[in-house]
Amino acid sequence: MILITGANGQLGHDFQRIFTEKSIAYIATDHKELDITNIDSIRSFVKDKNIDLIINCAAYNNVDKAEEENEMCYKLNAYAPRDLAIVAKEIGAEYITYSTDFVFDGSKKSPYTEDDKVSPLSVYSEAKALGEKLVLEAYEKSFVIRTSWVFGIANNNFNRQVINWSKGRDTLAIVDDQVSAPTYSYDLALYSWKLIQTKAYGLYNLSNSGIASKYDQAKYVLDSIGWNGTLNRAKSSDFKLPAKRAEYSKLDSSKIERVLGEKIPSWQSGIDRFLNEMKEKGEL
Repeated sequence: MILITGANGQLGHDFQRIFTEKSIAYIATDHKELDITNIDSIRSFVKDKNIDLIINCAAYNNVDKAEEENEMCYKLNAYAPRDLAIVAKEIGAEYITYSTDFVFDGSKKSPYTEDDKVSPLSVYSEAKALGEKLVLEAYEKSFVIRTSWVFGIANNNFNRQVINWSKGRDTLAIVDDQVSAPTYSYDLALYSWKLIQTKAYGLYNLSNSGIASKYDQAKYVLDSIGWNGTLNRAKSSDFKLPAKRAEYSKLDSSKIERVLGEKIPSWQSGIDRFLNEMKEKGEL
């Protein structure tokens, strides 16, 4: 039996979709059903359920708010992932959890590998970096996957924001000095699932292939939906946000591609499929 935490988010939604398609049994939980910040609650929940895999999709994702809500951010992004790993070890289940490109400071200017030293710039990224370390120390049968700029059908994300901003406006300004790769949550779930089958535990980078600035991403979305307005370039310094962000945080996914023997699709392909999903649901 598979346990999914944070099941109502983008990634959790797509894991459920994949498992339903494959007729794989799972238990989907969110914070209402399971408090992952309490290890005794986790132990009690998994008891007698024959869980053989825990997939942690839960996270504190408000990067700016984390600067003031640092205690909650650390609970959800560092200590809860560790506690889930500890319980997975106790019951002999495999474990997978997620981290972020934000653990890097952007000084490298070429894609970051798993061997690069982390250098977080914010409370959010510090908590995520600690979470990686604690999980890998706690349990050898763990996968920790770093990803970037996730978007999917189940929740709000940058693509949806851009589409909403474009409604009734003929001018938009988007930053061009934050560079990484947008990642489609369905691809993140699918290639994570393929990786789990390999039992090649450890730390991995997994994002859609290619590279983009936020401006490039917004332009691709707006061109795809036929927006006729003007898209202007902006700089991060134009927006006074509490949390500092790396200018460059592109992840190198070649390790997981070697293990799986296949290439991760491009971010443009991910956006195309996401927009098709929106159309199918009558949201576009």
